[in-house]
Amino acid sequence: MMAQYRRIKGELPRDALLLFRLGDFYEMFFEDAQVGARILGLALTRRNGVPMCGLPYHAASTYIGRLLRAGYKVALCDQLEEARPGKLVKREVTAILTPGTHFDERLLTQEQNNFLAAVCPGTERFGLAVVDLTTGEFRATELEDLSALLTELERLRPAEIILPQEAATLRAQLLGETPVDASAGTPSRSGTEIGAPRPTRFGWVVNPHEDWAFAPETAQFALRDHFRVATLDGFGLKGRPWATGAAGAILHYLTQHLHRDVRHLTQLSFYQRGDFLGLDTATLRHLEVLEPLHRDAPRQACLYGAINRTVTPMGARRLRDWLSQPLATLAPIHQRQQAIQAFLDHPGTLDAFRRQLAEVRDLERTLSRLSAGSGNARDLVALRLALEQFPALREQLLGLRCAPSAEAALPLGEPAPAPVVPPLLQTLAGQLVPLPELVDLIQQAIVDDPPLSVKEGGLIRDGFDPALDELRRAMREGKEWIARYQAEEIQRTGIPSLKVRYNSVFGYYIEVTRANLDRVPSHYQRKQTIANGERFITPELKDIEARILGAEERSLKLEYELFQQIRERVLAHLVPLQQAAAALAQADVLAALAETARVHQYCRPEVRDEGLIQIRDGRHPVLEQTLLDERFVPNDTWLASGPAAGRAQDAPEGPAAGAPPQIALITGPNMAGKSTYIRQVALLVLLAHTGSFVPARSARIDLVDRLFTRIGASDDLTRGQSTFMVEMTETANILRHATARSLIVLDEVGRGTSTFDGLSLAWSIVEYIHNQIGAKTLFATHYHELTELAARLPRLKNYNVAVREWRDQIVFLHKIVEGATDKSYGIHVARLAGVPQPVLERAKVILANLEEAELNPDGTPKTMSRRQRDREKLRQLAPFTQLDLFG
Repeated sequence: MMAQYRRIKGELPRDALLLFRLGDFYEMFFEDAQVGARILGLALTRRNGVPMCGLPYHAASTYIGRLLRAGYKVALCDQLEEARPGKLVKREVTAILTPGTHFDERLLTQEQNNFLAAVCPGTERFGLAVVDLTTGEFRATELEDLSALLTELERLRPAEIILPQEAATLRAQLLGETPVDASAGTPSRSGTEIGAPRPTRFGWVVNPHEDWAFAPETAQFALRDHFRVATLDGFGLKGRPWATGAAGAILHYLTQHLHRDVRHLTQLSFYQRGDFLGLDTATLRHLEVLEPLHRDAPRQACLYGAINRTVTPMGARRLRDWLSQPLATLAPIHQRQQAIQAFLDHPGTLDAFRRQLAEVRDLERTLSRLSAGSGNARDLVALRLALEQFPALREQLLGLRCAPSAEAALPLGEPAPAPVVPPLLQTLAGQLVPLPELVDLIQQAIVDDPPLSVKEGGLIRDGFDPALDELRRAMREGKEWIARYQAEEIQRTGIPSLKVRYNSVFGYYIEVTRANLDRVPSHYQRKQTIANGERFITPELKDIEARILGAEERSLKLEYELFQQIRERVLAHLVPLQQAAAALAQADVLAALAETARVHQYCRPEVRDEGLIQIRDGRHPVLEQTLLDERFVPNDTWLASGPAAGRAQDAPEGPAAGAPPQIALITGPNMAGKSTYIRQVALLVLLAHTGSFVPARSARIDLVDRLFTRIGASDDLTRGQSTFMVEMTETANILRHATARSLIVLDEVGRGTSTFDGLSLAWSIVEYIHNQIGAKTLFATHYHELTELAARLPRLKNYNVAVREWRDQIVFLHKIVEGATDKSYGIHVARLAGVPQPVLERAKVILANLEEAELNPDGTPKTMSRRQRDREKLRQLAPFTQLDLFG
């Protein structure tokens, strides 16, 4: 047995832990046992000097999950036959599991993909490919530098990353061990031997793989062979050697390293980050797009949780994808808007569609389990239930008609166009191909409530296969014969307690209690003595036993063969089924966004490409749902990019009237709502770019190319970076990459250092954005001196958060109004926070002294306070020497 173990272990990847099945346990030996005992808390024992530890077979999933979360590969070696005395049991590896390639539902999150990623460092760019084996999703892209690579990995959150063996420097950067220079470009491929995999603070595991598998020529051959094509141009990989290298390496890793069946990977799509709105890691985190900043916050405390009303797990995953990768061109945004509008125009159909769609469940993962060989009969039943919904879902989509969107006004006297089915809904409906033959096949073959196991019988319906029916008939007749035989023996022997029983050791036997042993006939053959009697067998009983058990064994084998045949017939339609699943995921998101718009009174934003943001009574999409004890106060927004700012526009009503500014400088006390407001505007812009409706009375949100945020900061102790260093690093990234078409949201820039340093940096940053970048900007600050910039920068306007004072108390109105403020109300806020009264009184004295600054010899204040002198100095500051590019 140990020789068998060594042979199997020698055929595995060196970093895989081998779980070796011995009866009711999985055993680990040698170094694997030492690792397993440490991670799983198992007792480490020795036999003949060999370290070993074991875990129960029936509880293996829990232990395997802990090993995967620790970053290890796990190879399962199972027994392929029943154990027989004196004979070595046949064993083979049935699965090699890794963090990014397992199918365990208990470890997977329904609403998130479980990606395996491959990074191919090229001479000028990085290739990146990701695959989710549980859904069949396979994508590739190329990225210009390391910062862009990390941003995309942070968005996708893969569970596992593979990269070339020699790329040790890159591995250290992916593990977070080496600081990443935002301007880093050329990939590094030199390094030392790569050690054992382990999870990182990013949440992914980094594993090395053979260097040659990433070579574009090798990868191209692997991809062409898998997809059975002569060229990869149709996948968008022409002239993309590094994306090709990453995609080919993933295929090699799955098929050759892990021995996986990947036939359900039927599509490979190439995408470019430029096709989507740019969102960096800091923006996703600061805006709480996918998850709350605080782990103990409720699920609804992020944008995804607030608007997610999908009814299928695959729709929920698609919504995450849309929110983290919004669109950047007008046509697809308008198509999604029109589809959502069609749902809103037909509320009855919207409700019916969502009810029907809920029956489809997770079709993507159902298909992947069946394709990968881990699916069971319950997956076939789930597939049948999904297929049964296709005709009704298709009909409902094609019944959604609305007025076609018109980019220009109709000529005078021209009749309004007739309602039509939106093109996007037509496309999605066209991918729902009914497959009645599959529905009939599964209906006729599989029972309604099959067992979990596919090898223990009870999953094929009576009447589906004549041979199976014959075996079942033989089993039933044999068991009826057993019942008759028991009755006849009771009558013949006069032993009323006589029983015919069965166990796996003796087969069928006759059991007689001790009190009746004197009545046992002579032809009974004694087999076993038990506490209260004895067990016997007879030649007749053994003869019928052979027939019953032979029929049962053949029946189980035949049922499994029939299941495999049905599965293969289903997988012959894999491509249209996967297309239908992808279409239903998109339709689920569109219907969910329509439901959110209907419930919370969202409006359809007008989206153009002229650089304007014009929002009337905008609301924060998350906060308005979580506020319980007060009503959310809506606010207006009025901005334009540098080339369009300062010109006469059709302004919204209220305080945003007039020419739109490029930069809105917002002052006001803590807790008044500055940060909420600027986050709100950023979230509405993001929602508009996904094609969603937005929480506002009306909105015009033109395209932006990047969305940057610098909100809040904390020490990054693992990299030895202070709060101010983190703040400046993020600000530097914005100033280097923003364009006139970007939206920048900055909150309290400069507060991490001394007052004069911070004010100086904030002043200079605002000037640079105004004169050199031209991006639409929301800048919230406590440096009231910055309001002097409104007199120097023509495209900057001051705004403040309205506050009312009453009897030494303050009331936050949470309303953004035009104009500057010169009060922070910090002591009032401290009172609301519960600071003791003596501290507050002392603070008032100190504040008065600071505001009066220097005193005359007689104790009276000088004519000008320090704050006034500071402002006067700023007014006399020499103008910015660089040319205003947008003046």
